[in-house]
Amino acid sequence: MERVWAPWRMEYLVDEKPAGCIFCPGDGQAGDRERLILHRTPLSLVMLNRYPYTNGHLMVAPLRHTADMDSLSDAEMLDLFRTVRLCRSILRDAASPNGYNIGINLGKAAGAGVDDHLHVHVVPRWNGDTNFMGVVADLRVVPEGLQAAWDRLAPLFSRETP
Repeated sequence: MERVWAPWRMEYLVDEKPAGCIFCPGDGQAGDRERLILHRTPLSLVMLNRYPYTNGHLMVAPLRHTADMDSLSDAEMLDLFRTVRLCRSILRDAASPNGYNIGINLGKAAGAGVDDHLHVHVVPRWNGDTNFMGVVADLRVVPEGLQAAWDRLAPLFSRETP
C-alpha cells in the first residue's frame, strides 16, 4: 500500500482555532504572510485557503464583516468582484490553469466553512487534476505548501495598486 505523508496537516486538525474571524484582518499588515493574506484593496482582501482544493485556491472577502450579500454596498460589491477578476488574472499568469471554479457558499447548508463572513472562492483547475486519490482514498494531494504559495503569489499582487 502506498502512503502519502502530509504531516503539516496535523497542525490544522489539532490546533485550537483562533478566536475571531479569519477574514477580519484588523488595520495593520503585520502577520499577513502567517495569516495567508496576499492582497488588500480599500474594501476587500485576498487570502490563500488554508484547506485548499487545489494549488492557488484563493478566497476574496469584503473587509466589512457580514454574511449578508444584500448588505453589501454597490461599491463593496464592485470591489469584491473586481478583486475576484484580479485573482483570476494573477492565477492565469502564475499557474496557467485550464479553468476555474469561482463561487460563493452562503450558509452552512451550502457548504460554507466560515458562514458568518461572505467570501468568494477562486479555485484554479487543470485538466486531469482529479485522480484516483479522491475516489479511492478520499484524499486530495496538494503539492505546494501554503507559505511557498504565498511567497510565489504575493509579489504578483504587490504589482497591483488598491
